[in-house]
Amino acid sequence: MNWKSFMLGVGVGLASGYAARELLSQKTSVSPEKALANAKDAFKQEGPISGSWIQMKAEPYEKGHLKYQVYKGGISRFSGEEAEQYEFIADAETGAILDVFPLH
Repeated sequence: MNWKSFMLGVGVGLASGYAARELLSQKTSVSPEKALANAKDAFKQEGPISGSWIQMKAEPYEKGHLKYQVYKGGISRFSGEEAEQYEFIADAETGAILDVFPLH
């Protein structure tokens, strides 16, 4: 076996292992689309949705002395003949809805 080939293989293996470790150590987060889908699923239990939106960039949010990275979004729906609009705040790490506010 050629020593150059062996050392090249070792170098590539070490670099690949380091890159994989760095990728796995980063916190994973939910995409904004997934957070919106979670919110829509929750709101659909109360009736049909007529519109929705979500910010694509997470931002800091504090609730009860706890700090989160969150997505903010909104849902529109009809309750009978009346339109209702809500703003929601979803945890960017888990996709869980943290708060919902009716818009008047």
